[in-house]
Amino acid sequence: MEGPAPPDLVSQPIAAGAGTRRGSNMSASSETLSPPLPTLAHDGRMDAADAAVSGGTGVTPGACPFTVDRPIMRQRWEWLTFLHWSFDPPVVQRLLPAGLQVETFGGAAWVGLVPFFMHVATGGGSRAPWISDFCETNVRTYVRDAEGRSGIWFFSLDAARLGAVAVARTTYRLPYFWSSMRLSGHGPDVSYTCLRRWPGPRDATSQVRIRVGEPFTPGELDERDHFLTARWLLFSVAGARYRFARACHQPWPLHRAEASVVDDRLVAAAGLPQPQDPPLVHYSPGVDVRIGRPERPGRQRPV
Repeated sequence: MEGPAPPDLVSQPIAAGAGTRRGSNMSASSETLSPPLPTLAHDGRMDAADAAVSGGTGVTPGACPFTVDRPIMRQRWEWLTFLHWSFDPPVVQRLLPAGLQVETFGGAAWVGLVPFFMHVATGGGSRAPWISDFCETNVRTYVRDAEGRSGIWFFSLDAARLGAVAVARTTYRLPYFWSSMRLSGHGPDVSYTCLRRWPGPRDATSQVRIRVGEPFTPGELDERDHFLTARWLLFSVAGARYRFARACHQPWPLHRAEASVVDDRLVAAAGLPQPQDPPLVHYSPGVDVRIGRPERPGRQRPV
């Protein structure tokens, strides 16, 4: 397992300004949140080359096909686990807004449960201790818009900082929920728990435990691995129209992993059938991410 195991991190549902959590000495510096990135494209309207999931002309599979040179936010996503299940495409499509089409691999739609630990800073690297470090778990699927852009649609995102929830709901129109959460690790074992507080349902909970295995080499990752993890756009809905934001980072350092416990109600709370089969699991020690401003299809400037 790359790097140290995560310490026991408790993220109680704390309101902005109410204080810091245990484990706040883990704060990342602005340098950690600002990795150098290769120049592949410029900020502005996404062109056809940018729409590729991965593997486009001149783009290494699993690598971001553009840069975000003027980020509105810098983040670090670490101790992150991808758990994925396949679904019949119509089951997922019925939950999507107009303008977005479920994207399939192997004839199936895929839904992910993704718990991790988040560090957040402004585009300039400023951080606030009561909002900058917290556990998060999201439920997601993969979609394309009418112009061929490929990205993530979030059914839900649970986080333990009310300030972060409020900012994400108002700025990005993302369906964030306020929750009590814990991430802990011992050796190769990593555990995540989530208990939703607001706005509910209160029985939306999740408990996951995984064992991290050996890292993949770049040549071992196949097309499905990249389909499920190498995602660079975040879609949301504002009023009657959808919009998107870019998330740029280095290729995921992925590890093999197995889930020993998956007791989850977040997927079902999103309106999907309760998964019955074991998930496909990947683990990553983390990446540094640059988030762009929200953009609308057909507009040159972010909105």
